[in-house]
Order: sequence, then C-alpha cells, then structure tokens
Amino acid sequence: MSLALSLGRRGQGVTWPNPAVGCVVVAGERIVGRGWTCAGGRPHAETQALAQAGEAARGADVFVTLEPCAHHGRTPPCAQALIDAGVGRVVVAIGDSDPRVCGRGIAMLRAAGIPVIMGVLEAEARIDHAGFKSRIERGRPMITLKLASSFDGRIATASGESQWITHSGARRMVHAMRARHDAVMVGGGTARKDDPALTVRGLGIRHQPARVVISRRLDLPLTGRLAQTARQVPIILCHGADAPHGLVEAWRGLGATLLSCGISGGQLDIVDVMHKLGVHGLTRVFSEGGSALAAALLQNDLVDHLVGFTAGVVIGAEGVPGIGAMGISRLKTAPRFDLLRTQTVGPDVLHHWVRAPE
Repeated sequence: MSLALSLGRRGQGVTWPNPAVGCVVVAGERIVGRGWTCAGGRPHAETQALAQAGEAARGADVFVTLEPCAHHGRTPPCAQALIDAGVGRVVVAIGDSDPRVCGRGIAMLRAAGIPVIMGVLEAEARIDHAGFKSRIERGRPMITLKLASSFDGRIATASGESQWITHSGARRMVHAMRARHDAVMVGGGTARKDDPALTVRGLGIRHQPARVVISRRLDLPLTGRLAQTARQVPIILCHGADAPHGLVEAWRGLGATLLSCGISGGQLDIVDVMHKLGVHGLTRVFSEGGSALAAALLQNDLVDHLVGFTAGVVIGAEGVPGIGAMGISRLKTAPRFDLLRTQTVGPDVLHHWVRAPE
C-alpha cells in the first residue's frame, strides 16, 4: 500500500476534479502491475495497473488507495474492471465519500465473491486524498496558505520591497509545492503590485497549475503576465457581479475562466469563492498572498495547511505584515494549528502546520 500511495502522489495537481489514486497488483511475491490516475483524471489507476498486469492479474492481490469507482462516467466502473480481471483480493486504504461510489464499489466486489480488506494505511491515505474529500464533503478545495516572511513576520519593507526575503532553496521548494496543487491563488492586490506569473519554473515540469485571482472589480492589468499567458496556462478569475461588463468580456476574450461570486461587507464573500472553486472542480489550492486574502481565509476557517518559510532577517514594525487585520481581541478565538514538521532549507526555516482537530 505504501507503494500505491507513492504512485498516487504522482498525480497530485493534475487529476482534478478526480482523486489522485495509486494502484499495485501483486501476484504471489511479484509486482505485476502498477498504475496511477493520469492527467485530467483518466485513465484511472486500477485500469492502468490491470492493463500492465494482463493475465497475471487473475487471482492476484490488488492494493488501491481509494475505493474503486462503481458508476459509469466517461469510463466503465473500476470495480467492474477488477471483477472482469478475476483478481483474488482487493485491499483498500479508504472509502470514497462521493455519493456515486460511497460503499458501492466495495459492495460490487464482495457480491462478486472477491474479498475486500479496508483501512490499510488509512491515515496516510486520508492525508493524500484530503483535497478530493474536502471538495466532496465540504464543497470546497483543500487550502494551503503559504507565507514567506522575515523573522518578525513581515513580507515586505515599508516601501514594498520583498524580493527576496527568503533564499533560492526556499523558492525552489515553493515551486515544487505549486506543482502538487491544482491551482495557485492570489488576491487582486498582489496581482496588480507584483505582476506574478504564478507558474512552476526551474523543475522541468511540463504541467502548470491553474492560476486563481480574487478580484471583485477585475481591475487587473490587461497587459500583465497573467493576461499575456492566459491561453497557455489556465487562469480563473473570481469576481463580483458588479464587475464591469467590459472587463469581464475582455478577460473572457483572453481565454480566462470567469466565476461570479457573492459579496459580503463590501468584499467578495470568500466562503462563496471557495465554494465556486469547488464546483469548478478544484481540489487542492495553494494560496500565496496577499495579507488581506490570508486574513480572510483564516477568519473564515478555510485554511487546512499553513506553510511558512522564515528567513533570518528582521524588517521591523513598519514593514508589511504577512497577515492582515483579523479583529482578534481574545487569544482563545485565534485560529490554531498543529505542527506537522520543521526543516532547514538552506539558510531559511520551513514550518508546516495543519488544521487542529475540532
């Protein structure tokens, strides 16, 4: 199962809206088939592994990280493919909470006389499939909030200078993190100020995550890098219903996807924004700024992973804080996270936190 999980991770960031599943077929003590969900969500991991195994799949054990699908979509059910291949046993890490599957895949296998074992490396599988499960169960993608800041929590000097607070090793790791998410997200202010490309660079990776920009009025530069590359790398713009029609059409003409979202308190309703991204199919979103967007996500309990890169530089109180005002007056109301890991990345420190159990 550990191998199946590692194979499934190869699909993270490229399989949405489908889960990134891994599958291994074992005949005796020999691995005869391996597979993972391909880009775009199909072919599925099970059919890939079965195709590689061929006749050796008959009577073999199959290890799969998520319950095999039981519904007819663009392809037949994987549960039926396993039955037709005559496998001897299926070992599943976790069940699929998609109502089209949810126990039905397991029931199909057992009805065909195939023993099914559940819960092997369940905790690891829940982490790997957290984005897919979040979209299905909560109607929104899993959110990773990344901050690169000085020792005293500043992301820029008072004059706005921010390149570079952290060093090249940390920036390279950020690109690797981008590649494992479906989309990279920033607020409109960051898009206007930094003119970012929001692409994965320097890793030899062909696939690019989608770029998401949150901008109520769509007042983004039509000559900027995002606009210039909208047809090469997907861009999703979340805007208010009051965004100027001319700008909506201009961005649509450039190839962007436009999502109209609700407004609350004069700003885009970030909860509705995340819901719209979930409906669009996104399962894993990597948020990189700015401070106002970070505050909104935290205030609305939308952050699942908090990733910080801290540099050994001190900017002072006049610098730009990494997170905007949140109106917290009592410590017990502040969002809390549990530490997952820390490591040094060159001269910088990475600290990765996860949502504390409710």
